[in-house]
Amino acid sequence: MKPLTTLAAIIVCLFMMQKAAAQTVNRVKLSDIRVTYLEVSAHRTSGKTWIRLDYGQDTDDRRNTFIKDDTGKEMEFNSALDFVNKMESYGYQLFQVIYNGTDPLKKYYILKRK
Repeated sequence: MKPLTTLAAIIVCLFMMQKAAAQTVNRVKLSDIRVTYLEVSAHRTSGKTWIRLDYGQDTDDRRNTFIKDDTGKEMEFNSALDFVNKMESYGYQLFQVIYNGTDPLKKYYILKRK
């Protein structure tokens, strides 16, 4: 039974690594981004949450700043904090939270490379 459990754990880990590596912003893998600071914001519509990531990239269309999967489809997250926690595996930690003065529900999360 132990070899079967170990094999299942390895398969799950490989699947999770592949899924994480496929996450992109502006056609750049998250694992390839090597900047000191990132800005993360959540955009909610119809009960769904999408994440916008700004690392200083040059983009001609703000829609390219959303996190996408390997097929180019915008990925849905539970919340901005869900994504902030996921970014820990890429070597980032929460540095600061900035609140929008006109919309107290709107927050920007600044992440810093460890």
